[in-house]
Amino acid sequence: MKKLLIVVIGFVVLVAVLGAGGLFYIVDETQQVLILQFGQPKGEPDTTAGLKFKIPFIQKAHYFDKRFLEWDGDPNEVPTRDKRFIHVDTYARWRITDPLKYYQRLQTELGAQSRLDDILDGETRNVIASHDLIEVVRSSNREFAVSPEVVAGGSAPDTTETIEQGREKLALEVLRKAQARTEDLGIEILDFRFKRLNYVAEVRVEVYARMISERQRIAEQFRSEGAGEAARISGERDRDLQQITSEAYRVAQVVKGEADAEAADIFAEAYNRDPEFYRFLKTMEVLRATLDSTTVLVLSTDSDFLRYLGRSR
Repeated sequence: MKKLLIVVIGFVVLVAVLGAGGLFYIVDETQQVLILQFGQPKGEPDTTAGLKFKIPFIQKAHYFDKRFLEWDGDPNEVPTRDKRFIHVDTYARWRITDPLKYYQRLQTELGAQSRLDDILDGETRNVIASHDLIEVVRSSNREFAVSPEVVAGGSAPDTTETIEQGREKLALEVLRKAQARTEDLGIEILDFRFKRLNYVAEVRVEVYARMISERQRIAEQFRSEGAGEAARISGERDRDLQQITSEAYRVAQVVKGEADAEAADIFAEAYNRDPEFYRFLKTMEVLRATLDSTTVLVLSTDSDFLRYLGRSR
């Protein structure tokens, strides 16, 4: 019984020692492993998940990611074929396809990222430098979306210029050339895209200045058209006002003439009924209008005024 206990304890101690020395290693679903013996690759890479065995103290498990990895390029200033400088920001997705080649050529992910910088940035520069700017910024020959103000201002862009490839095909061209250069590195570039394109600062200032000038020209045209319309409305208003005033004056004169005629008829009728009373009334009105408390009136004996005054006495 004691011998069996000693054997069990010895076995447990042996397993513990071997485990501490690296007898076992675990491969995750997202990993692939390359066994290194004295720093040199040993056998084929292990890409299946599970509990694995290796020689303790002699062999070492080197882990590599099996998932898609990200490459994010730095924005670079690149000239196009038509000598327009632009900032190009790109990104890509890649993975490790051969851990053995990857370890021999690149060793670490940092080394892979540095190599991808050289390859992808270089191919991006070469492809853009061999095409015009319009090929980089456009993906198809669809019609331009032009605002009505620009069309009204007579400054619609030239839509006769067409592209032969476009941005998407240029991205595929960069991807294809970069894939050819990474075949012996144990990695595969899965996707490549232009993340952002922009003019350099000097050109951007000129573009903004042209945009501002164009908008100011359109605004000035609208202001001119508005002033013309205001002048037309003001002229029509003055014409209508003059017409209304003239018509009102005509009607007023007609009414006044008719009133004067009617008044004359009334005076004539009154005069015909009693001419003497009418003359007396008119004489009194004249006296009232011409005399006041300070007036001194000198009349002859045959004056009509004196005649009526004397008669009233």
